[in-house]
Amino acid sequence: MFSQRVKHVMEKKKLLTAPPDTSVSNAAKLMADKNVGAVMVVENEHLVGIFTERDAVFRVMAHGLDAKTTKLADVMTSEPQTVDPDKSFGYALLMMHENGFRHVPVLENGKPVGIVSSRNALDPDMEDFVSEAQRRKHIR
Repeated sequence: MFSQRVKHVMEKKKLLTAPPDTSVSNAAKLMADKNVGAVMVVENEHLVGIFTERDAVFRVMAHGLDAKTTKLADVMTSEPQTVDPDKSFGYALLMMHENGFRHVPVLENGKPVGIVSSRNALDPDMEDFVSEAQRRKHIR
């Protein structure tokens, strides 16, 4: 699996983008609807940042910011590291591990085409199990 190309592992279906002036609250709703942990912040078809569930906790809630009025541009990671779809998945995982993040935008010719996360390293059956466990946790 680690030698597979990122383009074969990335989650195209879960690609979520939003403009920088999107409120954190709206971004969180979009993320929940798609069951994803990150949104790529895109302006004029170019990636300008990434906003993750950890950003929501550490940059918004922990600082007492209002999610309805705080814009992604104010709390996103600007100019995030990215990976080419032809790199190996192992390369992307090592990048995530060494830099302490869980999501890497995939760019092709400068445009976002997908996202790869550390969760992609899980066996597909295990990933379904984790998703179901999270879904059930939110139902209670």
